[in-house]
Amino acid sequence: MIDPNAMPSSGSTPRGWYWTPLRATARLRAHPWLGEVIAVSAAGAALALRFSLNHVLPAGFPYLTFFPAVILTTFFLGLRPGITCAVLGGIASWYFFLTPVDSFGIDGQAALALVFYAFIVSADIALIHIMHEAGERLSREREVSADLYEQQRTMFQELQHRVANNMQFVAALLHLQKRKVGNDPAAALAALDDARVRLETISRIHRRLYDPTNIERPVGRYLQELCADLLDATGAQNIVCLVDVPAIRFDLTRLTTLSLLVVEVVTNALKHAFAPGERGTVTVRLEQLDPSRLRLTIADDGRSILADFDPSTSKSLGFRISQGLAAQLGGAMSYAGGVGTTVTVDFAVG
Repeated sequence: MIDPNAMPSSGSTPRGWYWTPLRATARLRAHPWLGEVIAVSAAGAALALRFSLNHVLPAGFPYLTFFPAVILTTFFLGLRPGITCAVLGGIASWYFFLTPVDSFGIDGQAALALVFYAFIVSADIALIHIMHEAGERLSREREVSADLYEQQRTMFQELQHRVANNMQFVAALLHLQKRKVGNDPAAALAALDDARVRLETISRIHRRLYDPTNIERPVGRYLQELCADLLDATGAQNIVCLVDVPAIRFDLTRLTTLSLLVVEVVTNALKHAFAPGERGTVTVRLEQLDPSRLRLTIADDGRSILADFDPSTSKSLGFRISQGLAAQLGGAMSYAGGVGTTVTVDFAVG
């Protein structure tokens, strides 16, 4: 079972000495030219500090105050400001502190000192940049992991909710079957068999709904596979089920309700509209009436419903279940005869 406290939520952020200052300077890094200005200021401050320490430092420390400036600038402001500070620090040190001083003249000792400075600051900048890249990659991975966990937790909660609802559905189904049976043993066997078929159908629906490979499938393809399962389960080898549904997707709750409704109506057609071995067609169609309304139509070309049929007074368990599922979608069922039977449900998009 998933522990909701086992992982951070999707809004969590890494904590620690490394991330706190970086988050504090994120706005500075978002404005590249501001970082350049601060880098120039940092190089100027390092130069001023080096001049102030010139009388107390022995010879041979021309870069002492520039190394910290380069490291701090790169750490807080990023790669380009760090390079700017390093270049300015190197030029200032070359002019003011390498012999011959106050000039850009160069001898072997000064050249060696410049190479040493370039190597050290390049290594510092590269290491800090690599550390930043690794940290940002880790942060992105943590965010992805947190988002995946949040999706998993949501799906788990939805699954728990749907299982609880279906337990209530099964309990209501058995209760209705009990009222229908009375004291007739033959009716009891038929009722139990009917309940078994419905439970097997619900099981098929859930295997499809919670299969990760099927979650993102369009409704039309899902209903086509569902109808194929129904034909196999009822042994209706001579019946063809056609599905005409636009490229539309529902959330998990509405898809489950729609699936149960289609199963109930199609099952009723397979049981009552066609004689054993008779050929026929059942058509499932979903169409957009307007931006806010959909219409589900399930029609067969078998025996027509009676002209005086009134579903509100019918004692058929299948009709009562169908009416309840249509109400869950926010619609109402209507029936029409003629060539076969047509069942229509108009309901809201969401």
